[in-house]
Amino acid sequence: MTLEKATIDILRGSGEPRKTLRVMFNPNEYSIERGNAYKITAIPGLGGPLIQFVNGEARTLSMELFIDDYTDPHKPNARSVEETLDDFALLLDVDRELHAPPLVRFVWGKLNFKAIVEKISTKITLFRPDGTPARATLGVTFREYRTLPERIAEPRLQSADKTKRRVLVGEDSVWALAAREYGSAMLWRTIAEANDLDDPRDAGAGDWLLVPPLENRDEPR
Repeated sequence: MTLEKATIDILRGSGEPRKTLRVMFNPNEYSIERGNAYKITAIPGLGGPLIQFVNGEARTLSMELFIDDYTDPHKPNARSVEETLDDFALLLDVDRELHAPPLVRFVWGKLNFKAIVEKISTKITLFRPDGTPARATLGVTFREYRTLPERIAEPRLQSADKTKRRVLVGEDSVWALAAREYGSAMLWRTIAEANDLDDPRDAGAGDWLLVPPLENRDEPR
């Protein structure tokens, strides 16, 4: 089988020298990370803080790319180490039309990762007698990019299948609690009914409220 080379395709942007950057050597490994953001609120008198989910974070793809032209610098159509480093540096530059760095896609086999280049670290490991870089290692971090329509098209969030208890903090309200737990402030009645609240404004800071699961996420309220 022919060894498939990894590429970085520039999807949008006007100032790039080429539409596709081909890596000289495929990475030995790569890592994909994903996390969540939480709000930590300290409540006086409690043994620990309250932790509330805020949102999911975009995935990151990290790898090291090896660049070398010392062993065969005169290969036809080959890019020198300096030229390759310049190509990668442009992925972090602000494009004159986008007013932001270009959008890219890292492709290698079945891995297809649309992203922006978040960070590049360069380590020069070999020089020619005149000081020109002849070998380098690039640490590249891509952060996944998805448009708002793509996010909206994701599977809709559903409430947990168990009733939860939440405390109102500061100027918090039943409407805000519904927005956090269900994704819509219009579902406040579900919380109000579970807590026998005729008027949601009767609940204030320090009150603990039951947050029941939604029996039907698409049911109008």
